[in-house]
Amino acid sequence: MPGLIGKKVGMTRVIQDDGQVVPVTVISVPDATVTHVKTVDKDGYNAVILGIDPLKKPTKTKKFRTLKEFRFDECPEKASSVMIDILSEIQEISVSAATKGRGFTGVVKRHNFRGQPGSHGHASKNSGGGRIPGSVGACAKPGRIRKGKKLPGQYGNDMQTRHQVPVVKLDIENKLLAIKGAIPGPKGNTVYIKF
Repeated sequence: MPGLIGKKVGMTRVIQDDGQVVPVTVISVPDATVTHVKTVDKDGYNAVILGIDPLKKPTKTKKFRTLKEFRFDECPEKASSVMIDILSEIQEISVSAATKGRGFTGVVKRHNFRGQPGSHGHASKNSGGGRIPGSVGACAKPGRIRKGKKLPGQYGNDMQTRHQVPVVKLDIENKLLAIKGAIPGPKGNTVYIKF
């Protein structure tokens, strides 16, 4: 099995045997259920769909709150459980999670623009209080704003992945995983683990 689904618990630190203090992120990894198996003959590739957080009132089409597809070579059986103990021999993993969503933001917060001077009447000349991007358009040619221009817009709520993250501690009994460093998102955020 190449992956698992977890929930971010929070951050703490672990003191190793040599006295070194390592900041870690704790991830709760509940038992996942194989909800669907895809094969090369039927779907064109081998994959498995895992589900966690069973719904209190499941329907025919949806029985779990969180689903994720992982590609792999060997096909497990449907309705089997995937537990955290498969990480016992893994030293490094890849972690994917969504960053905190901050909604529609301006260029100062979104792209770290400096902003305009706040004295001598500069801020009073525009309604943005010195936090607007300024001139953005070109001349008659091309007569439009080019793609990729740094402008206000949606900030956050996008998937980010950290590769080769060391596994610091594995608690199989309590189904907890401690990895080195920070990962995106708030507490309770869904985390996708690949190895």
